[in-house]
Order: sequence, then C-alpha cells, then structure tokens
Amino acid sequence: MKASELREKSVDELQQDLTALMKDQFDYRMQKSTGQLNQTHLVKEAAKDIARVKTVLRQKAADGKQESVKQLEE
Repeated sequence: MKASELREKSVDELQQDLTALMKDQFDYRMQKSTGQLNQTHLVKEAAKDIARVKTVLRQKAADGKQESVKQLEE
C-alpha cells in the first residue's frame, strides 16, 4: 500500500482501511503466537501500513484546519 494511493482516498475510506488493518494485525499476532503464521513478515508489514494510514489521516486533518483558518482570516 503506497502513500500516494492513500492520499487519493476519502477520510471514511481511510478509517475503514485502518480498522481492517488493525484487525489483520491482531490476527497475525495471534497466529504468530500460536505458531500458525508462516509468513512472519506480515506482522511488520501490517504495522507499517497502519502507520501510513494514520499519517495520511493526520495530514488530511491538518489540511482541513489550515483551510478553515484561511477562510476565517479572509
């Protein structure tokens, strides 16, 4: 999942992606702890994807705040 792809999505879509990624991460951790996960790199990959989504969400929130401040100044 690339950050450029995430920036094109709406906030609602990002929230849904974040929820799904957190669920996947939980599942991967449980599978890893019980020895059922053969592809252990998926745990780190999910964590990085979650960080990307959260970063884009924060950027969108900051952009919204800056736009509202500019409107108030005018």
